[in-house]
Amino acid sequence: MKKIKTRDRIIQTSLALFNTVGEPNVTTLLISDEMDISPGNLYYHFKSKGDIVEELFDQYEHDMVDLLAVPEDADISLDQQGFFLHLLFETVARYRFLYQDLVNVLSRYDQLQVRFKRIQKKKRLAFKTICESFRRQGIMAIEQEELDSLCEQLTLTACYWSAFDTLSHLDDREAVDPGRGVYQMMHLVLPYLAPADREEARLMSRDYL
Repeated sequence: MKKIKTRDRIIQTSLALFNTVGEPNVTTLLISDEMDISPGNLYYHFKSKGDIVEELFDQYEHDMVDLLAVPEDADISLDQQGFFLHLLFETVARYRFLYQDLVNVLSRYDQLQVRFKRIQKKKRLAFKTICESFRRQGIMAIEQEELDSLCEQLTLTACYWSAFDTLSHLDDREAVDPGRGVYQMMHLVLPYLAPADREEARLMSRDYL
């Protein structure tokens, strides 16, 4: 069985602690205690907790940018949209410590602010690309102003759903279900779909619950 490198263990342990107790409540001492290693061993790999947060953000950014690269000329189906939303919320759940305390995290690590805003713009563009594909195929009937507003709402929901969902089970931060987020997102789109497609999307959204 391949042994996990200490650096990778630090990243995995830190992510688990950040997600369960919140990034502000985690210290490098807590991380080293959880791993049963000396603080000096941890500092050999990372000089500060901020370096660990930045490493995790690099991973998050890589996953998000890859996911959000939706082809502009593709005919996207409702199934593909559902799968896209599922992967999106799985990624948000994996790095949920960023979203559950978003304003405070970004204020403490201001070097991440521009990068996070860039990802938010990519999210909005991805939603717009999907909706415009639906409109082009006749799956969706929506005016441009409504489309812009819908994409803004989808972006907002994707950003803050994790924090909202956590309020339902503060006693168990690990009880995160990406499916509930997918369900809500699909229901934002439902009113603009053609009748037959609306029923298909409604049934699909229930599967995510």
